[in-house]
Amino acid sequence: MFHTADAKDIIEGKITDVYFERTLKILKAKKINPVVKAEFIAKSLPDEWQWAVLAGMEEVSYLLKNLPVKARALREGTVFNPYEPVMEIEGRYQDFCVFETALLGLMCQASGVATKATRFKRLAGERPVISFGARRMHPVLAPMIERNAYIGGCDGVAVVKSGEVIGEDPMGTMPHALIICMGSTVEAIRAYDEVLEPKFKRVALIDTFLDEKFEALNVADAMGDKLFAIRLDTPSSRRGDFYRILEEVRWELDLRGYENIKLFVSGGIKEHDLPVLNEFVDAYGIGTSISNAPVVDFSMDIMEVEGNPLAKRGKCSGGKRVLRCKKCNSPLIVPNNNKKHKCRCGGAFNDILNPFISNGKILQKPLPAREIRSFVLKQTGKLEI
Repeated sequence: MFHTADAKDIIEGKITDVYFERTLKILKAKKINPVVKAEFIAKSLPDEWQWAVLAGMEEVSYLLKNLPVKARALREGTVFNPYEPVMEIEGRYQDFCVFETALLGLMCQASGVATKATRFKRLAGERPVISFGARRMHPVLAPMIERNAYIGGCDGVAVVKSGEVIGEDPMGTMPHALIICMGSTVEAIRAYDEVLEPKFKRVALIDTFLDEKFEALNVADAMGDKLFAIRLDTPSSRRGDFYRILEEVRWELDLRGYENIKLFVSGGIKEHDLPVLNEFVDAYGIGTSISNAPVVDFSMDIMEVEGNPLAKRGKCSGGKRVLRCKKCNSPLIVPNNNKKHKCRCGGAFNDILNPFISNGKILQKPLPAREIRSFVLKQTGKLEI
């Protein structure tokens, strides 16, 4: 058996920290079941990020629609800042207390993956970024990881099931295993060309047996105009100065008239590598850096009890509005009332924490992954990394 929960376990509240189960038992025994408002915020973001991308909300809606609660939330894919509420749940506490663990889990990891993907896409500019990291995580998580990598900005995903989830064809080149089985890189790319449909671009992986420069020339001579790109997945133990390896490969290809052949890179690429490698790289495959992204540390805290503002120390009580200026995009958090607010720039504010769930009805229609991705990239196009 696999050591994973299924949807039934989550919906039945079995994925909960035990103290919530004990709390529910006590509240039932004491016949205490107040109407509360609880909000989800991240007081800080990992690795000194200045902003993050909210993700996981489609799965959150799937869980909340089974509960007799109301919720307001930011739209999935919204860029948010520390201390901004991203969701508020209103209902009788006994009805949702055991689901705090699962709700946080759905949001924290998804938002971390989406944000990391956005950061890589911003650093890569117009160069494609493909999610290669599913193999580093438990396989049951692969579609979740790659969906959120895609909505965060990745141009494609590698896993077949992930492609089904996001409604896009998966992307990939060839593994070292094919080259080893075929006996040489040239034979492998020739077989790839002979067997697979023309719609699959011919991309040769060149670091299996020989020096990258000479293998690049070998496959270029063998394939000619059919070769779309070469991929360097050079392991760190053999890499040396990756920038210089790419520079040398590019020089030798161009010198022989192969300027059209693109260079793809993968294998342990970090954020700080992209500004250095962008000069020569046409596309990136990013694995562990995205799939093992740090989680966004959301917490859920009660802010109001039976209509009265009440919160623990260190938290601002009461329901809140989250506003964005239409003109300059400045944020503002204010009490949840009808008071009008105007930005210092003179622009008007929009409410972005809006009705999400109401007693079993999903009020924010889930959008296709492609639309969420476009929404993310539109917001983050000019943000500082």
